Amino acid sequence: MKTNIATSENGFIFNPATGDSFTSNSIAAEILTYMKAGELTEDIKQKILNKYEVEPTQLERDWDDYMHQLKEANLLEL
Repeated sequence: MKTNIATSENGFIFNPATGDSFTSNSIAAEILTYMKAGELTEDIKQKILNKYEVEPTQLERDWDDYMHQLKEANLLEL
């Protein structure tokens, strides 16, 4: 996650470098918060598995899709 990305608890994402803004659901916003705090991917996934009723295989699919979306939006450090 780029460090200059602004996020809010309700899922608003703003990239000040480009002026682009996005909205996401609450779980995605939670993931971004963990990422901005520097938490490791596996730790974030475990927190999601512990907090929500989701199968690990579904989480992996959703995670990969979300990371692809973040890359496409130029929100991740490569």
